[in-house]
Amino acid sequence: MILGSIYLFVLDHGSNIFYTHNGNVNRGGSSDNVEVTTGLFEWIRYHSPMFWAISAVSLITSFGTVAALPFIIARIPDDYFIRPVSSLPRRGSTSPVRLLYLIVKNLVGIVFIIAGVIMLFIPGQGILTILIGIMLMNFSGKRLLALRIIRRPKVIRAINWMRIRSQRPPLILPRAHSVRSN
Repeated sequence: MILGSIYLFVLDHGSNIFYTHNGNVNRGGSSDNVEVTTGLFEWIRYHSPMFWAISAVSLITSFGTVAALPFIIARIPDDYFIRPVSSLPRRGSTSPVRLLYLIVKNLVGIVFIIAGVIMLFIPGQGILTILIGIMLMNFSGKRLLALRIIRRPKVIRAINWMRIRSQRPPLILPRAHSVRSN
């Protein structure tokens, strides 16, 4: 049975791959899982600069987005989701400053989305961070996607809790059938 098999891959300091399959180590290793775990820690020790750099970036990103979320959420207009699409800021300007602004804004949105996906597996506000990233980016259908996320009871509760703590009114959401795409 393929789904019942468990594989653990471990790189040693020579980048040789050892793996366990249901407790049996292959490629010349021992059948003792303690040695496999020791091999994993040995790999981490040998590649410690990379391991610590990845850990530091993860920690900084986690704290940075958690610190920035209340600030960003408080700045969302309470009627953002019920405004007609035509009343949103105009697009179409091709000035270099506007293009640079759009590039930076979309790159920041991508960073927020990546950080949010990472935070789904580590401590942090993953869903809210992904939502902010989506709202920062420019793409067709972003309003519908943001509404699908924000309509989740836990998400809207968390967002409105942050807004109330920032002395801002709760977000107003449209009825489910009256949403238009952005």
